[in-house]
Amino acid sequence: MLGLASFIMRGRSQAALVAAVFAILSLLFPLTGMLSSATLALATLRQGPVEGLLVGLFAGLASGLFAFAALGSPLPAVGFALALWLPVWALAVMLRNSGSPALTVTMAGLMGLAILIGLRVGVADPAAYWAELLEPVRQGLIKGGILTDAEGQALIVEVARWMTGAFAATFYFQALLGLFLGRWWQSLLYNPGGFGAEFRDLRLGKGLGVLGLALMAFILVMGENQWAADLLILITPLFLLQGLALIHWLVKAMQANRGWLIGLYALFLLALPHAQVLTAGLGLADIWVNVRAKVKPRQAEKN
Repeated sequence: MLGLASFIMRGRSQAALVAAVFAILSLLFPLTGMLSSATLALATLRQGPVEGLLVGLFAGLASGLFAFAALGSPLPAVGFALALWLPVWALAVMLRNSGSPALTVTMAGLMGLAILIGLRVGVADPAAYWAELLEPVRQGLIKGGILTDAEGQALIVEVARWMTGAFAATFYFQALLGLFLGRWWQSLLYNPGGFGAEFRDLRLGKGLGVLGLALMAFILVMGENQWAADLLILITPLFLLQGLALIHWLVKAMQANRGWLIGLYALFLLALPHAQVLTAGLGLADIWVNVRAKVKPRQAEKN
């Protein structure tokens, strides 16, 4: 990763090339899109908003040429700009100017809110829209003998109900992951250990905590409401990030073995979604409790 980050910072053309290549690869391997976003984030964080825009512009031209040569159309480059580069550029500008990860994370949540409102207002029946998009998946499950026709229909109907909130949350969360990766690269190159300290200190405002509790109380008392459920799904990743930041802080403060963190992320893979929900609950509780202010870090032993 250090070698890749160093190559990106050699110049605008190198950064644009990396962003474009990983963007094209994301058509086959979606996770590589995060590397493309991180490239733009690194250029913006280190060299400013204008340089970030120029890198995005050159990457767009390059990916457009790649897409035209491979697919016969440059249109995927527009998708890269809107989905991968523009959101992370805006977040990188916010983080560079404010120096506040909490404010930047909150801004990302607002991006997700805009997507959520746009889908809810602009699509007459969001559940039907998602069900139509998921129909090939249902057909594949039925043809593969995994589900019966009735079971497949019931599954798609249930999944489609939650897709609007999940899509909006995924949109901003992937932008945040790209931003964090770019910030980590910046830390490796110019400020070793800086990203870790910054992430461990992440604390969201109480306004988000109030919103989270209010949504849960509303659903509990009034019953299921799709707007409330979508909003809760939307903000849950924010609490997840605070929970992760707190756990990383505790491991560092208590000088615990880093194996605890490896175990945590293993649980994220093996106990999906329970581990994530519990971590998000921890983050929500920390907004009110402020564990960092109550736990005294362990002093390093002197030889």
